[in-house]
Amino acid sequence: MCTLHTGEGLNMRNPIYFLFIGLVFGTGIGFIWAGAAGITFDGHDHTAQIADGLEMDHSTMDHGGTDHSPVNIPAGADAPTLAMVLHKDMMSGLNLEIVTTNFTFSPETVNQANTTGAGHAHVYVNGKKLSRIYGNWFHIAGLPAGKHEVMVELNANSHGVIQVDGTPLQVSQTITLP
Repeated sequence: MCTLHTGEGLNMRNPIYFLFIGLVFGTGIGFIWAGAAGITFDGHDHTAQIADGLEMDHSTMDHGGTDHSPVNIPAGADAPTLAMVLHKDMMSGLNLEIVTTNFTFSPETVNQANTTGAGHAHVYVNGKKLSRIYGNWFHIAGLPAGKHEVMVELNANSHGVIQVDGTPLQVSQTITLP
């Protein structure tokens, strides 16, 4: 004999339950779909980067009206420095290590007033901007076989390139992938 439980403690005829269930599942599925489609929640659609092999170019995008002018810092013991190391990832791609001194990654102050020695980095592959970085490590995936130039620059909160005595804080490395 088969019995059907009617959910006596829960009135399933109330549409508010269905609304709640729909919101929970719909939101979760929406975030999964957006992530799989390359959509980030930083105001940019990265689907072109995924579909076209790193074709993302942020240079023409609006960043809240901030001034992209270079930010010059005088040379000296307190001036920031920048270096990079590319590590082959054991699964796929490359792991980019950004090495700085006298510099603090500060995502919480992006698009705000500049703070000396603070900001973020921009990463370029073959001259195309790949991403904005808020920390010392970044995974680069999807590069085809061949020669690639990876370039990193430090940027102030306004997105302007940080310079030390007029020299941009940029480093690059060319790598050949089999």
